[in-house]
Amino acid sequence: MDGTSLYPIGELARRTGVPVRTIRFYSDEGVLVPAGRSPAGYRLYDLDALLRLELVRTLRELGMDLATVRRVLDRTLTVARAAAVHADAVDIQIRTLRMRRSVLRAVAARGSGPEETTLMHRFTQLSGEERRRLVEEFTDAAFAGTGADPAVRDMVRAAAPELPDDPTGDQIAAWVELAGLLGDEDFRRCMSGTTASSAGGAPLAVETGAGEELTAYARQRVTEAREAGHGPHSPQGALLADDLVRRFALAYSREPGAEFRRWMAAEYRAAVVDPRVERYWELVWVVNGWQVLPSLAPVHPWLAAALEGAPVS
Repeated sequence: MDGTSLYPIGELARRTGVPVRTIRFYSDEGVLVPAGRSPAGYRLYDLDALLRLELVRTLRELGMDLATVRRVLDRTLTVARAAAVHADAVDIQIRTLRMRRSVLRAVAARGSGPEETTLMHRFTQLSGEERRRLVEEFTDAAFAGTGADPAVRDMVRAAAPELPDDPTGDQIAAWVELAGLLGDEDFRRCMSGTTASSAGGAPLAVETGAGEELTAYARQRVTEAREAGHGPHSPQGALLADDLVRRFALAYSREPGAEFRRWMAAEYRAAVVDPRVERYWELVWVVNGWQVLPSLAPVHPWLAAALEGAPVS
């Protein structure tokens, strides 16, 4: 094909691989303008039309809509700018498809019914900005009161859940449960009464002063006692409380008497939180892909009760 030759639509289709019906459509839409017509009235195209059609085919195969292609052809939009905008759109489509795939896998793995499937789909359809706004609205509402601990508010904001673009089934399930908590008015009131010392698995003041090794020892011993079926007021619970009072008093260089015991009991009693608060932090850790801290929900009340009991000796 040279610069002066004119070719019918069938020849143009053969040279470019674009179907005849598509070329007709482009011509009718003004995207591809014929250079003339044959004596029989058929459209004829020149070299410029061939090059233009090849560019249109390339841009359309890359997924650009016809309006964008027209702007590129009219030179009101550069190919580079159109490619950048379209690449951003493709990124969004990819994230959407990944999320959709994750939801489907979660539904299949969990054997979810219609209601849970609908919840998963609805909550994961929220954009990252919408999910952040949901957490911010929860934080603002939960900690609006003057009695709320600002340190807990700051912890909630700093550890805001961020669902990844390609989440696991566990992360999706955790996010759905978490979203339910965020919209629960009663839970908001519960969270507003949480203290910094009991939020998010943070060490208590009494534990910080005792050190990591003794803290780990106390938690392990209480866990073992509970798993063995010993209650806080059982003989075994009383012996363990006495042992811990002595160990903590030594770490604090204080006398292991009744006053110190009452102080320890008060510290652990203050750390007892609503199970939903503990669950909130577990869910945040799962959604964010962090290592989930062992639950302290049963440890603190057991130990507080044991310390509040009478010493063995």
